[in-house]
Amino acid sequence: MADVIVFDLYGVIARTQTEEAKQRLVELAGVPGERFWEAYWACRPAYDAGQDGAAYWAAVADHLGARFADVPALRQADLDSWCQVDEEMVGLVRELAGRGRRLGLLSNIIEDLVPVWETRHGSWLGGFAALTFSCRIGVAKPDRRAYEICAERMGVAPSDVLFFDDNEANVVAAREAGMSAELFTSADQVRALTTLP
Repeated sequence: MADVIVFDLYGVIARTQTEEAKQRLVELAGVPGERFWEAYWACRPAYDAGQDGAAYWAAVADHLGARFADVPALRQADLDSWCQVDEEMVGLVRELAGRGRRLGLLSNIIEDLVPVWETRHGSWLGGFAALTFSCRIGVAKPDRRAYEICAERMGVAPSDVLFFDDNEANVVAAREAGMSAELFTSADQVRALTTLP
């Protein structure tokens, strides 16, 4: 039975951006979608590791050779696009915590989003023994150090952790760091692997 379980946030407990949210960002940027998303993700690692939001959007604009008309609106639309949850997974997190499982969160997340999550979702985030956010530790998955820091914060060795992530590269890196790790597919998968009926 897995007593120490660590979850990724986005694509596992939280939903990823909807098509409508993505389209809103493209419209605000005024740049064709394919070019915008290439720049958005190319510049994202530094943002995930703690870069200031204004600096991130300046880097995206520079990457595109563009000037955004309304950066505050872009920033807000981006934050709004990353705040929805999978209610079934939230319920499962509550259930696991209620059964005494030691839970952790390891997420690549920007600093601007942390207070949003703490405000909107603090009730169930309180069920985690440790919240390891890339922006707060200065390193993002799949860097090995992210997994090591997460285990340290949980008070266990990496080999004691069962980790779920929806990104295969992050799962592979977690295994290389010594964790048991699974590519997330569903709440039912988590139930089966954590022996919840």
